[in-house]
Amino acid sequence: MPAEIISGKELSKELKAELKLEFEKISQSLKRAPRLTAIQIGENSGIDVYTRAQERNSKELGIEYLRLKLVENISEQEALRKIEELNSDPEIDGLILLQPIPEHISAQRLILEFNSSKDVEGIHPYNLGRILISSPTVIPCTPAAVMYILDRIISDYTGKEIVIVGHSSIVGKPLAMLLLDRLATVRVCHIGTSMTGNLRHHVQEAEILIVAVGKAELIKGEWIREGAIVIDVGINRVEDKIVGDVEFEKARERASYITPVPGGVGPLTTVFLFKNLLSLIKNKI
Repeated sequence: MPAEIISGKELSKELKAELKLEFEKISQSLKRAPRLTAIQIGENSGIDVYTRAQERNSKELGIEYLRLKLVENISEQEALRKIEELNSDPEIDGLILLQPIPEHISAQRLILEFNSSKDVEGIHPYNLGRILISSPTVIPCTPAAVMYILDRIISDYTGKEIVIVGHSSIVGKPLAMLLLDRLATVRVCHIGTSMTGNLRHHVQEAEILIVAVGKAELIKGEWIREGAIVIDVGINRVEDKIVGDVEFEKARERASYITPVPGGVGPLTTVFLFKNLLSLIKNKI
């Protein structure tokens, strides 16, 4: 029997409805609408698509969304000074750095300058470090979305064989820490695993498989363990269509649950920006 497809669109609607009520209460406490500022350096059509989604969600949730556009040739020091101004503004509740940014500026350096209490993406080293000590304030949006999906399916992670393919600092690594806290047995695969020819072996043993590498259909459907839960984080353009990191149709024949691409993890990831904003505001009032 084919796997049940997990609709991130439907889950995101449910979560937004909950957040809308919470933000109404927060607005009363603040005596103003919450404010989220997105910093953009230079022009990029891809960013425009992303910010339109953020603006739409902000409007639905009663959040004031501000887009600060800085010129492409701005110096790193000038950009840092702008961030300092936003950090010190008590009426700015959250900050996002829209990427990509020009090559002469370090994104990591700018994020380090963020006040961690305004980091809605959960990618400041302080916030990532709190995950490591099992005391998170905010969680990077994609891992948070993955956990939200899994929590709808699984009540007890103890001893579950979980394989994460991808070890980025904002997806794979934080996810591994979150799942270890649930007493799961976690394996993290990466390019080294592929180079030694062992990726298929690990994937075949996964009760829960999470893939986040950005390589179209890297994971073949025939590798999937019967009855596995498959969470596909990847988004890849192949000719005129969008596909994930997992060979969807063949994987669906073996899995019990699977997320589609598009329409799986992605819609929830966007909404978790606002859930993180809510958490940060609650922490300061």
